[in-house]
Amino acid sequence: MSAGLHRFTVLQRLLHWVMAVCVLAMLFIGVGMESTVMPKYLTLVSIHKPLGITILVLALVRLVVRVRYGAPALPADLPQPMKLAAVGSHYALYALMIAMPLLGWGMLSAGAYPIVLYAGWHLPAILPQSDSLHTLLWNAHFYLAFAFFALILLHVAAALFHALVRRDGVFQTMASAAIDERSAPAERRHVPA
Repeated sequence: MSAGLHRFTVLQRLLHWVMAVCVLAMLFIGVGMESTVMPKYLTLVSIHKPLGITILVLALVRLVVRVRYGAPALPADLPQPMKLAAVGSHYALYALMIAMPLLGWGMLSAGAYPIVLYAGWHLPAILPQSDSLHTLLWNAHFYLAFAFFALILLHVAAALFHALVRRDGVFQTMASAAIDERSAPAERRHVPA
């Protein structure tokens, strides 16, 4: 966390909200893929692959931007366990935003499935063909998706807690420009952790 930063940069906020839409869409598309054998399955798969790679690229860009610009400090009066949970959950979110697409890419590579992104543009295989590896990666991708969904729910709950219960300015650091930063109490805003 950066003591000098009062709010995430415009680029950080834009990446956050674009990725939020992409990740939620990806989770629901994944559920749709797992719950159907109808022809729409192929349509969902054709969306799932390029969206996963888009999320991977955006997550890597977002990580670089986060390292470059940092993050606003958490409120000084935030209990230590909540600070640890905030930091830990953000590490886990970044790890899953990067790991899930890589697991999917590796799974398809191990299954010798073509990874078509757009109009004939293919990604190279990143792993050798192996049925056992394909199964292992499929299971990891499947079960980590549930963990990812649970972590997203926790993240949303924490954001709402900060916005509606604590009203400590944490939500405003990532909210759109339409939300007035002055809505956070002055004594809790911009205080280094």
